[in-house]
Amino acid sequence: MAALTPNVSPPARPSQTTRIVGLGASAGGLAPLEAFLGNTPTRSGLAYIVVQHLDPTHQTLLSELLQRATSMPVREARQNARIEPDCVYVIAPNTELSVSNGTLQLDKPAQPRGMQLPINVLFSSLAAALGERAIAVVLSGMGSDGTLGLQAVRAVGGLTVVQSPDTAQFDSMPKSAIAAECGDIVAPPEELPARILAYIAQVQAPHYPAEEQEQEQEQEQEQEQEQEVENEPLQAVFSLLLQKTRHDFSAYKRSTLNRRMERRMAIHAIATPEQYVAYLKTNPQEIELLFKELLIGVTSFFRDQAVWEHLAAVTLPEMLAERSEQRRLRAWVVGCSTGEEAYSLAIAFKEVTRQHGIFRDYSLQIFATDLSRDAIDTARRGRYSYAIQAEVSAERLAHFFTDHTDHYQINSDIRDMVLFAQHDVIMDPPFTRLDLICCRNLLIYFDSNLQHRVIPIFHYSLRRGGVLLLGTAETVGQDTRLFTTTESKLRLYRRQDDVSRRRSNFLLNSFPPLFKTVREQPLPTTPPPSDNLQATTDQVLLQVYAPAAVVINHDGDILYISGRTGKYLEPPTGKTNWNLHAMLREGLRTPINAALRKLAKESETQTLHGLQVELPGGGVQYVDVTIQALALPNNPRDAVMIVFHDVAQTAEGDRRERRKEPLASSHESELQQCRDEILSLREEGRATSEKLQSANEELQSTNEELQSTNEELTTSKEEMQSMNEELQTINAEMQSKLDDLALAQSDMRNLLNSIEIAILFLDQDLNVRRYTDRATKIINVRESDLGRPLSDLTSNLQYPDLHSDALDTLRTLAFSEKQILATDGRWFTVRIMPYRRLDNVIDGVVITLLDITATKKLEQDLRRDIDS
Repeated sequence: MAALTPNVSPPARPSQTTRIVGLGASAGGLAPLEAFLGNTPTRSGLAYIVVQHLDPTHQTLLSELLQRATSMPVREARQNARIEPDCVYVIAPNTELSVSNGTLQLDKPAQPRGMQLPINVLFSSLAAALGERAIAVVLSGMGSDGTLGLQAVRAVGGLTVVQSPDTAQFDSMPKSAIAAECGDIVAPPEELPARILAYIAQVQAPHYPAEEQEQEQEQEQEQEQEQEVENEPLQAVFSLLLQKTRHDFSAYKRSTLNRRMERRMAIHAIATPEQYVAYLKTNPQEIELLFKELLIGVTSFFRDQAVWEHLAAVTLPEMLAERSEQRRLRAWVVGCSTGEEAYSLAIAFKEVTRQHGIFRDYSLQIFATDLSRDAIDTARRGRYSYAIQAEVSAERLAHFFTDHTDHYQINSDIRDMVLFAQHDVIMDPPFTRLDLICCRNLLIYFDSNLQHRVIPIFHYSLRRGGVLLLGTAETVGQDTRLFTTTESKLRLYRRQDDVSRRRSNFLLNSFPPLFKTVREQPLPTTPPPSDNLQATTDQVLLQVYAPAAVVINHDGDILYISGRTGKYLEPPTGKTNWNLHAMLREGLRTPINAALRKLAKESETQTLHGLQVELPGGGVQYVDVTIQALALPNNPRDAVMIVFHDVAQTAEGDRRERRKEPLASSHESELQQCRDEILSLREEGRATSEKLQSANEELQSTNEELQSTNEELTTSKEEMQSMNEELQTINAEMQSKLDDLALAQSDMRNLLNSIEIAILFLDQDLNVRRYTDRATKIINVRESDLGRPLSDLTSNLQYPDLHSDALDTLRTLAFSEKQILATDGRWFTVRIMPYRRLDNVIDGVVITLLDITATKKLEQDLRRDIDS
């Protein structure tokens, strides 16, 4: 039976029903943002918040550019603005955007430019405010901003979405999110809206346990017991999880399991449980993802403030006073998730001991356990994002945390109080002799039978008068004989010490057998002897008559054994160790080790005579030892062969008599040899220690220099990366504006050419700036004449004062209009007026030539008729 990650209390109900989609992008993010919003239905019922890395000193055009891609209103975020559905909110430059109580909150960045992570800020706030309803999307960008935020959203059961890296202009942010296993959906940006809406349509509304009404919880448990247990698809899922993870989830609440399974089904757009079972069978990785989904934990520092205030004010001081003789207390945080609650307990204990001087020499050992390996690894690191500022006071942050560039680090004195371990509260033996057990919001995921098995385990683990702390939605149920209530609202219980021992065997019923029967494996049969006479003879000679020998590598590990070496080698007790230095018998270890060192220096064969070895059955054996280098063809490093030659004791005695060396003299010689070897070893050790100390100091100095250089380079890199991302964003905006201007210029040219009026635009120096096609038929101007003075141009007009009239208009800003005859007999109205820019600045003149030949001819005909 496996235990869900504790501290998995679902988040508080959001204050509004609108789901919010957080969109995070950086360099190259404009195009995927436009593609995402362009494929989003106008009436999706969702709100969209866009965060992009922007230049803090440059006014952004992001709202205007995104407005072209969608018919939803696009607004720049404003402080305390109410979030409305079917609206897009865009972050303002030099701000951090978060969500609280259905409103937008803008703050100045806490970090300098280059170290700001606004996407993580938004996503973390979505996770805290919406829980399972949060949706976070990471699009193109450099760096890893957004990954920590996705982890926060995923931890509360929200939906995490990532743009497929092969469609991103800059794929660092998507790849970072995928590497952290934070992508529930990975797809091109134009496909993401449909995938998100399909997920929302399929997944059921989040389930919130009735934390304030225990009767509703008990009724739910009874209903679950009455339901049909043999649900074939669910049982198949349990079986697959058991085979893959070795954890049994069959005793957990069906509502929790169904909700987590339905979420995975919605992500893959799978309609029925039967289809999901088939998908699990063909995709083992999905089993791992479902297992992690079931272990998703939600926790925070000092959650339920009233509980911690009572612990600090009443429970802990009373516990310390009762343990006046035993000044080292022990606590167990069952299912610590990512460690916030365990560290909260350590901080609270520190504050109590500082406040009460008589307890300053007391200590607390906290065992924090969880089933999730990832959660334990996170807890051990003790690193938390800036989002904990909403949970931890500024005073506690200053005393118990270290502020780094992008996170807070638990101080070492708090970290040393907590021992983290992967542990299953049901399968593994419990911790014992405890003063306090914190098991908050774990039992709500167990059925009544499993709860009834866990509570006695806690009673067994606690000392006399020990305290049990449960979550606000949990009780000890039917086990009131084991615990007495001290604070019912806070779910604080004290261990009953006079409990009858009639159920003393509950541990045998609570835990599975610690040892399983292992099927005996038959020993391999000895192969029949070879029929080859030579091979058989060589084998007998080697086994019976050849001296015993071993081959070792440079570390002393035995590679090969020849002959019977039991008189010289003895396996050490404890864990199996096949190292020669650990297996040599007394009398051989010191001289052989010295000879090995000498062989390494001189590379000459070493021979040791008359070494004494105490035999296992009593008595002494004299032995000569030969040590020589041995080159192995398949080993890049040489080996050493050690050969043992037994020497008859009588021969050794005769030899000593011939040398007339008394036995005492021999012992004194051996003792002196040992002393010399010890002195030599001491000298070598001292020299080695001095060298190591010197090298260590040099390495420390070099490390400090490299660390300083690395910090400078990291800071410069982050600043350059941030500026590059901001420039990429500005470049994308400017490119979009250039496209708009090019289009507007094309429109203007087509407009001017379509009205068939000759127009000539001149700058302040009366140089040609622009003209229409109609003007080329009156004034001799062409493309190469742009920038040429008006006085250099020739025309068909009989208008020598054209240049001077243009100067007068530019000087006086007076409107000028004359009727001029052309050399080909046509008449034109020549109108000269100032060129006024949008900012009301005169920047040249405009000459308009309107053909009035027909009007002039009609006028002449009328006059002729009148005269006649």
